[in-house]
Amino acid sequence: MRAWRLFAAAMLAMVTCAPSWADVAVGACLGKEERRAVLATGQVMRLAAVIRTSHPRRVGDVIKARLCKGPQGGYVYVLTLLARDGKVTRATVDATNGAILGSR
Repeated sequence: MRAWRLFAAAMLAMVTCAPSWADVAVGACLGKEERRAVLATGQVMRLAAVIRTSHPRRVGDVIKARLCKGPQGGYVYVLTLLARDGKVTRATVDATNGAILGSR
């Protein structure tokens, strides 16, 4: 669970540099079988790998993660974060390199 918190912290710390959530177009999210197929091809990073690359600053927990079709035909992770103060935030992360695309 520590890795989720580290990832959440990094995402929230980088929000000020990222475009707004409205600027990121997210398509349909993948089902279980589709997700497995995409991960098997190596087109996207596994969520755990994205979390390991984050900055170690603890702010909240990832309570939901979905792999969705993103802009320009790529894939994004749409994460729902729960901060310590109870606020819920959503963030979009590029699934190929772990870059934060936006949050709300």
